[in-house]
Amino acid sequence: MKIGVIGTEGGWSSETLADTVARRTGERILIGMDQVRLDLPSGDAFYNGHNLKDFDALIIKKIGARYSPDLLDRLEVLRYLAERGLKIFSSPYSILRVLDRLSCTITMQLANIPMPPTTITESVDQALTALEMYGEAVFKPLYTSKARGMFILENGPDARAAIEQYRTENPIMYIQKTIELGDLDLGIAFLGGEYLTTYARCKTNGAWNTTTESGGKYRPYEPSPEIIELAHKAQAQFDLDFTCVDVAITDDGPYVFEVSAFGGFRGIQETSGIDAAQRYVEYVMERI
Repeated sequence: MKIGVIGTEGGWSSETLADTVARRTGERILIGMDQVRLDLPSGDAFYNGHNLKDFDALIIKKIGARYSPDLLDRLEVLRYLAERGLKIFSSPYSILRVLDRLSCTITMQLANIPMPPTTITESVDQALTALEMYGEAVFKPLYTSKARGMFILENGPDARAAIEQYRTENPIMYIQKTIELGDLDLGIAFLGGEYLTTYARCKTNGAWNTTTESGGKYRPYEPSPEIIELAHKAQAQFDLDFTCVDVAITDDGPYVFEVSAFGGFRGIQETSGIDAAQRYVEYVMERI
């Protein structure tokens, strides 16, 4: 059985997943999408002497080291292979729907998933109006992870200049009302649409977010059945094979921030002892 892992060299989760596949299949193939050549219309896709269309399956762990619109084009290459019959986990089409923060948000809002109040605009004036309503907001790039490129802005005399500067690199502005999160938020993991486990990301140094990039630490957490059900409903909109749903518990109830196409392995391992990579590989092999 020939299974490749789409990932990033040196990335902990990518390397772990590739090692796990190798233990089960005897072959370790970690594929960087920046080194793939797709030939049209034959459908041959070459990587380091391999033709990807001859694989039994591909597992997508990471499309690139940093989120950007360029990753959408890499997913289109994989979508072509999937449409030609190659089994790919998760579906490139499903990942396309969550990779863009706006696409993910719109889908969840249409499904009535509770999220923090959010404004989408290209107008500086409209952004200022939203900031006046919110008092304080988080400005989030559409393609990002671990809070990279995000910043908090309070309404005030310097707000226009800050928004104008932000808009030079983010013409479509995603503006979300600041929510009091307390000291943690949750990553709720699902495999094949079934609940796997939950971990918490905890602030340790006064940072405004809980990401590990900002010093956040993982710890175990047991959510209520209601929170698990909310996360289940959110991830069910996207049909991902493996996902973590980011949920915050607030005085106004739980909010979903996003459904992730890639995250969770390290947090799951450190807090529950569950080997998510092994579970995922077993899941894939059962289906091929």
